[in-house]
Amino acid sequence: MYIVREVPVQIPAVATHNMKKHARGFTLIELLLYVASLSVLILFLSYMWYALIAARVKNQTIAEVERQGAEAMALISQSVRNATAITSPAIGSSSASLTLSMAAPAVNPTVFSLAGGAIQMKEGSGSAVILTSPRLNLTALTFTNVSAATTPGVIRTQATISQVNPSGANEYSYTQTFYESTSIR
Repeated sequence: MYIVREVPVQIPAVATHNMKKHARGFTLIELLLYVASLSVLILFLSYMWYALIAARVKNQTIAEVERQGAEAMALISQSVRNATAITSPAIGSSSASLTLSMAAPAVNPTVFSLAGGAIQMKEGSGSAVILTSPRLNLTALTFTNVSAATTPGVIRTQATISQVNPSGANEYSYTQTFYESTSIR
């Protein structure tokens, strides 16, 4: 049988000093640098997130105003094309309302006007219908009869629509002016 004897191993003093140094953890300066770096990163990411959300809201606002304005102008143009005559405004004049004579008695007359910041349409003896969303504000509506005495009626429509913005935030602030010229068929 063999007898194994343990021989003590001497670790040099430099090695024990390095082991003690690594066992201590972070110094206060290192910890402050890590916290500052993390804070700057979080601040940057928060700013980017806010900018992304603000851009998305601004794009939605622009799309809403443009969509509603285009739909209202298309409906007015379609009604003018289907009309038999323009009753009001008179040739060469402008007005905030448009009255059209229609062939169908149920929709005669058709009237477009500005009411409480919205475009409204009234057909025949029916009640008025609001054409724009309550989130939008119509600030100007002008119908100009640019017809000549020898031509069918031609109406130039101008409408200025903006997003309702009670908070005053920039991302909800958008105004667009729409122009359309349409003649009776």
